[in-house]
Amino acid sequence: MKFYDNYLRRLYRGGRPNRSARIQNRVSAILFGAGISPSRLGALEVRGRRSGNVITFPVVIANYEGGRYLVSMLGEDVNWVRNVRAGAGRAVLRHGRREEVVLEEVPVQQRAPILRRYVQVAPGGRPHIPVNRTAPVADFERIASAVPVFRISPRSER
Repeated sequence: MKFYDNYLRRLYRGGRPNRSARIQNRVSAILFGAGISPSRLGALEVRGRRSGNVITFPVVIANYEGGRYLVSMLGEDVNWVRNVRAGAGRAVLRHGRREEVVLEEVPVQQRAPILRRYVQVAPGGRPHIPVNRTAPVADFERIASAVPVFRISPRSER
């Protein structure tokens, strides 16, 4: 597993996807968005805050206590997080169907159990979250402020 974790870390060295990661992400976004994957996998579409172009990338949806959540495995300093914040949380989630959603940032004090759930269901995110998936929730509290978490709500509810 160590080799796989190191491989995944190399794909995102410096917090940005390298060329291989970008290609894998494009393919994954197409497959996940088409619904050819487990239901926890999808494609998120957000509008670029500078370009205005729609950007699509693969995501893992963590279900926790009846809610659905997205986690930024690479932390705060990533484009999709900035784009979601700049766009007032408006996005489109695809998994065989298109769902207009609002992503609402979860307060830091509520993130720990969601982060724990995320590392349980997102093997590709584990190398980037510095807490073991079997660790107690208290361990996730230490890193919660550095890892943005967004609750997915249907846009029609807003």
